[in-house]
Order: sequence, then structure tokens, then C-alpha cells
Amino acid sequence: MSQMNRRRALQLLAALGTTGLAAGCGSEDDDTPASDGSPIKIGLIAPKSGAGKAIGQDIVNGFQIYLTLNGQRLGGHPVTLVTADEGTTKQTGQAAVDELLKQGVLALTGVVNSDVMSGIRDTVEKARVPLVGSNASPTSLQSVVYIWRTSYVLDEPGRALGTYLKQTMPADQRIAIIAPDSPASLDVIQGFRHAFGADDPRILGEPVWTTAAADPRSNAYLDDIRQVLSRKPNALFCFYSGPAAVQFIKQLRTGLGWRGPVYAPGFLTEGTVLNDLHSTLVKDNDNLKPGTIHTASNYSADLSSNANRVFAGAYRKTFGASPTTYAMASYDAAQVLDKAIGLAGPNPTPQLVNLSMGKIGQVDSPRGTWQFNQPRTPQQKWYLRKVGFDGRLLSNVLISEIATLG
Repeated sequence: MSQMNRRRALQLLAALGTTGLAAGCGSEDDDTPASDGSPIKIGLIAPKSGAGKAIGQDIVNGFQIYLTLNGQRLGGHPVTLVTADEGTTKQTGQAAVDELLKQGVLALTGVVNSDVMSGIRDTVEKARVPLVGSNASPTSLQSVVYIWRTSYVLDEPGRALGTYLKQTMPADQRIAIIAPDSPASLDVIQGFRHAFGADDPRILGEPVWTTAAADPRSNAYLDDIRQVLSRKPNALFCFYSGPAAVQFIKQLRTGLGWRGPVYAPGFLTEGTVLNDLHSTLVKDNDNLKPGTIHTASNYSADLSSNANRVFAGAYRKTFGASPTTYAMASYDAAQVLDKAIGLAGPNPTPQLVNLSMGKIGQVDSPRGTWQFNQPRTPQQKWYLRKVGFDGRLLSNVLISEIATLG
């Protein structure tokens, strides 16, 4: 069993019991055959080092949870999950795809980096092997036949927050934008400005672009943060994730002492980020320091639904942490592959699976029910969250639903 110790998997199934297992396997009218089919291979592409390593591990974990809850089968076929290191560049991503295709995988999944996704597009389309991407989803990726995504298009979190703030921000308030100089940032900010109104006077000028800072102890963002704060904003909109998010918030809050509200896509506080920011955001008496952080995401671990209770419960039992949107999207990638492979018949081929992807209909997901739209991305709800306490644990706490996009 790849990446997950078999004993842990069996312990998980025993802890969940038959009720949890049945809930994780879907309803009785699923198209998945009851009998065993021939063994299949699924290729999972994720970074194993660098800034994207934690997201890559979440993606592996999410897919493995679905396999564990469903007897290590997809569409009635025993599955071998083969992983390949995405690396950090188009070249390393291409090498990972080539490696997996040589092993005769029925389908591909994963991919964290947007540049990698764009770089492997032509190879995937030419190979005619479906790729169910579970993270990277640049707006430039259009008119594809074999690439599906269970995350979201990168401009959508900006659109969700832009729509929300346009309606709720007072006329006399001002917001400034700061983000890394990257293609992903351009997608997010374009979505935000389009929804908020690019000429709205509440937006303070053009974005301030920051450079990458590899050392978490560095002060590389301070000059850029000073520049954006010199405009005297009432709030900030930003786009950071992982170690960069930790650096940015520490330098904003501790380095410069700014306590205004921050709005961002969910990446800013996802995964281990809040653990690393605990001393920055929390007082000694377990109260939050001033300065609210709001994020928009297609998932919140505290959503109340049977699908999320099964997924989040299994995830916490296995990994001792709350699931992220990355893990959830990978869990759903396994779920849609399960449905599509089942629909493809007893002898599935990559082309039959791809054809079946368009027939799976609604997906009962931990995020809420969604379905693929014409561009092969989810039509789904978006949620506003804030950093707060869930019991004594610093968490992303659900506030409300703010949009349906896709």
C-alpha cells in the first residue's frame, strides 16, 4: 500500500465501523460493480520537496483516505496508486508524467504547481489519458478534453471575495493589494478586481508585488509591506501560501505591528500555517490578538454534512490533523474516478474513463454537492472563514456561504 501503512488503514476501518464505511462508499444506486475487476494503476503527481511538499502530502493523504474507505478499489477494480515527484518546474513535472505513462496508468491525478499543469497539458492531451487535477488550475487552461479539475479555477477565490467585499465594505474604507509576482497571483487578483470593480475608488492603486523569500527568518517582505501600508489602507487583500504565508503574516503583524483586517484565498491559513503562526496570532491567555484574518475557500473542515463527517473523521483519525482543501479535492478526485471507472464497464480504457467523466453528474462531496461544468471544473459553493478557535485549537472557522461559482 503506497504512502499509508496498512496497519493504520485497517485500524481506521475498525475505528469507523460499518456505518462509517458504508457512508464513505456512497449510496446503493452507485454504478460501481460489486464484483472484483482486473487490477488497475492510477498515477499521482505531487511535489515531494520544496515549498509545495506539504500540499503534495495532503493530496496523497486525501486520495488514500478514499481508497481506504472503499476497500482499495475504484469502480470495482483493485487499485495500485503509483506516485511520481512533480518537482518545482515544467521539466520535472513533464518527467513525472512521462514516468507514469510508461507504467500504463489508467488515469492521472494530483499536480500542485500551475506552471507544471500548463507545461504538461499537451502531453496529457496527446496521450489521451485523463488527468483529474486536484489543485493547480490556472485560468489559461482552457479547451482541454482529457484534463478535469476537482479544485477550482484560480481566479475564483478572488471573485468570491471581491463580490463579498463590494457589497459589505463601507464607502469610506479602502483596501490595498499585495501579492507575489507570479502567474497564479495575476489570476487571483484579476478575479478580485473584476468582481469588486477595477475602477472602484475603494481599491488603493495597483498591487504591490513581493519577491520570493526562502528563509522563514528573513525580513524580505518588510519593504514591500511598508510600501503598501504607506497608502493607509483599512484592509489588505493578499495571496500567499505555505512558508511564504507564515513569513508574510509574521512580518506584517510582528515586524510592522499592523492590526488591520486581512482578506485572502484560503491558501493563506491552510494546512500547517496556523500552527506556525500561533505565537504571532494568539496571546498567552489563549485570546486572539487584534487583527482579523478572513479567507475564502471552497471547503471548511467544520462543514456539517454526512459526507464531511465521514471524510474529516477518517482524516483526523489517520493523520491527527484537520483536512485541508487540498486533501478534500484529492479525495473527490478519487471519488469521481471511482464513478467514471464504474461507468466505463468491465474493461475500462483511458478513453472510456474520460468519456464517462462527463456522465457522473452530481458529486456528494465533503464541500457540499457539486458537478462538473463545461470547462471541466467544479460548479460549487464558496465559503467565508475567519481565523478563530475551534475549542482550544486555532482553526479556520466557517462564517457563511458567499458565492456559487463555476
